[in-house]
Amino acid sequence: MMLRIPCSTYRLQLHKEFTFDDAAEIAEYLRSLGVSHVYTSPYLQAAPGSTHGYDVVDHQRVNEELGGAEAHERFCKKLGETDLGQVLDIVPNHMSLGKENRYWWDVLENGTSSRYASFFDIDWQPQEERLRDKVLVPILGDQYGRVLQSGGIKVVRRGVKFQVECSGQTLPVSPPSLPVILSRAAEYTKSDTLSFLAASFGRLPAPEYVDRRTILARHRDKVVLFTLLERLCAEEPGIFEAMDQAVSELNDNLDAVDDFLNQQSYRLAYWKTADQQLSYRRFFDVNTLIGLRVEREYVFEETHALILDWLRRGVLDGVRVDHPDGLRDPLEYFKRLRERAPDAWLIGEKILEPGEFLREEWPIQGTSGYDFLNVAAGVLVAPDGMMELQTIYGEFTGQPTDFHAIAHEKKINVSQEALGSDVNRLTSIFVEICEANRDRRDYTRAEVRRAIREVAACFSIYRTYVVPERDEITDEDREYITQAAECAKEKRQDIDGGLFDFLRDVLTMEVKGKLESEFLLRFQQFTGPVMAKGVEDTAFYCFNRLTGMNEVGSDPGRDGVSVEEFHSYCGKMHETHPSTMTTLSTHDTKRSEDVRARLAVLSEIPGRFGSAVQRWSRMNNAFRARKPDSDPMPDRNTEYLYYQTLIGAWPLPMERAKAYMLKAVREAKQQTSWVANNKEFEDALTLFIEFTYNYAPFLRELQQFVDRIVDAGRVNSLAQTLLKYTGPGVPDLYQGTELWDLSLVDPDNRRPVDYHLRRRLLAELKQMSGDDIAIKVMTRADEGLPKMWTIHKALELRRERPEWFGADADYIPLMVDGAKYDHVIAYLRGEDVITVVPRLTMKLAGVWKDTLVTLPEGRWRNRLTGAMIDGGEVGIKGLLKDFPVALLVREGVGE
Repeated sequence: MMLRIPCSTYRLQLHKEFTFDDAAEIAEYLRSLGVSHVYTSPYLQAAPGSTHGYDVVDHQRVNEELGGAEAHERFCKKLGETDLGQVLDIVPNHMSLGKENRYWWDVLENGTSSRYASFFDIDWQPQEERLRDKVLVPILGDQYGRVLQSGGIKVVRRGVKFQVECSGQTLPVSPPSLPVILSRAAEYTKSDTLSFLAASFGRLPAPEYVDRRTILARHRDKVVLFTLLERLCAEEPGIFEAMDQAVSELNDNLDAVDDFLNQQSYRLAYWKTADQQLSYRRFFDVNTLIGLRVEREYVFEETHALILDWLRRGVLDGVRVDHPDGLRDPLEYFKRLRERAPDAWLIGEKILEPGEFLREEWPIQGTSGYDFLNVAAGVLVAPDGMMELQTIYGEFTGQPTDFHAIAHEKKINVSQEALGSDVNRLTSIFVEICEANRDRRDYTRAEVRRAIREVAACFSIYRTYVVPERDEITDEDREYITQAAECAKEKRQDIDGGLFDFLRDVLTMEVKGKLESEFLLRFQQFTGPVMAKGVEDTAFYCFNRLTGMNEVGSDPGRDGVSVEEFHSYCGKMHETHPSTMTTLSTHDTKRSEDVRARLAVLSEIPGRFGSAVQRWSRMNNAFRARKPDSDPMPDRNTEYLYYQTLIGAWPLPMERAKAYMLKAVREAKQQTSWVANNKEFEDALTLFIEFTYNYAPFLRELQQFVDRIVDAGRVNSLAQTLLKYTGPGVPDLYQGTELWDLSLVDPDNRRPVDYHLRRRLLAELKQMSGDDIAIKVMTRADEGLPKMWTIHKALELRRERPEWFGADADYIPLMVDGAKYDHVIAYLRGEDVITVVPRLTMKLAGVWKDTLVTLPEGRWRNRLTGAMIDGGEVGIKGLLKDFPVALLVREGVGE
């Protein structure tokens, strides 16, 4: 088997404003840059207006808003002509709801008798009897009764079909409920045939989804009945009018409408009920994204048919699997995918916490690169500066500064609120488990609920991968579970410790059974959302010591990563996953790589930064809103975040700053939130931003501060860029970041990319020549040429000699000696490529003294400057005098 491993990838975000044809237009530019593969966002049919593609509604079609199948074919043909491969982001965990999703529409119409009821992760027998055999549809803007009373729910006819309209949405009507309408219409028309059809709809069976044969027969009968009804309407005048009259009378009678709605396979509800009562598994807390049961082989086959065909025909060389932790059994899923696509490059969006590594038994090449991103970011900060920033942050804000305590609190909060329905489902299962065990049956539902929340919050990783069906548990997972149970016991001493022990025993399969297995599998799907929503989407916006460290999979409470730890990580990746993806920016990162690189400089000058923040706060104090008996707005924590945001992304247009800060404070959920807007606070924040943007003394000081650190930030950016392109793995370049990119979180990072500019600059780079080429590039630093130059030369080398960066090319740290040895990262790939980059250059202030790197014997050419260097001890100052980083190739083998 020959795996189709890319040399590099370039991530494109496709949407209706950037279609297949737009992507095809930049193919030649990407090839000229040195990219080997285009890596696209999901492009199966998504919900209307989707800007990201993760809300798939139809796995059998290419997204029409991107140009559909014809444009997709043109795009793929262009890639082939340009000698570019293709990698696709796929979404196996969930689908988007709505009438465009024929599976979901069928479920709403037919309930447990739907042909697709088993496709979705729905609890058809929840604790609440009123929701038995129904799906909760929380779309109403107010309480159900109020909306009904105000006429906000209506039954309408569409041809021979009937629908319910409310809150701007339409839902299907259950066929067995049609006699209410059709029988009355039959009375008006005196039609025996219509009366027969009405009775026939009422007699349709209601098989459970496991009874496949009866379900298919029911569907056939239903289709026949609607066909006969359509024929009757065409043959007998007055049928449509009679049905309309019956519908009108129904809508005029609120009790009758209520009774009719109670006959449906869904229950309309106020949108706020979703957090506690939702009966299906979601993607995190997004009500419109429903979990798929992709572990069922027929679901896998139907949802992957098109993708597998593209992989088989070579249209795709690989896929990136979105959120595998949401799957019931990720290992089984990846084995099935590998079996069907044996030579594909498979990458999983697995978020790894510090110290955690991808499971080696997973038959995939690696992760989507957040682990590399965080190690690269961590090695660029100064540990002593991070500790000083901790004090500065705490004193300025008066906020708690223990990140792990904050994260734990936010995880508890999110499991009480946004993920309440998931906790309720787990609680019901565990209560049943306790009831069947005489030693455990006296634990109350409230105790069980609290214990589940606490254990989930104590997990230090996204999830474990215990599989009861295969009696499969690793020592690693047993340790994570035991640690979480002990942590929960310590934190909640008001709860009987035996309950936590019992939870641990169920999660480690010391106690087994059908219910125990179901609880274990669902609990593992639950801890990921707790981590994602509690930490990434909440705590990361509350703890603002150095926000460049607040990235997916990171621990902002750590004080950085040493050079030795960086080398250890790279050595481990080379040994276990040499073809993993490495990245610095994605569509989901909280800040772009260049913003993080600039913010890292603050750890080198914490005192200067702390003084600036204090001074700016005094300058802008008059712009904070004040009311009697309340604190000024915005609060100090928000203000501290605001100043970092400006430093990291400056120059930042005011409207982008306002949009970002509004998102940030809502995510933090301290002063306002998405579901409960605090208009007074939000207005005060907006005015504060406007005033500061119009206050010249503040802007002048801000500009001066940024001017002092911008060069050091750019060196950081070049350093992490070269590390990405030469370290173990396949480097991914997020769209547009081949130049300096000061984007913040989405949607800021999905703004249109100026490819005309990038084409022009690349062409100009390629025309440059002479011994002073690096100096020429550096004189145009403001345009981003140094970054594009570094990327282009590294990509060019990877494409020329891919074997120098593959599984057989060793990763060997090089010795650095001298007074500033800790300011250098240097390593050898195979025998012929050397990377040398600086770190902590603001503290260094250009004084390298006697710092030397020992190169292997031979002659080496710096691909970034053209300079020739002899092996042996080489001074860092001379090596980096013309360009901030060095890419050395053994002379005579790389030309």
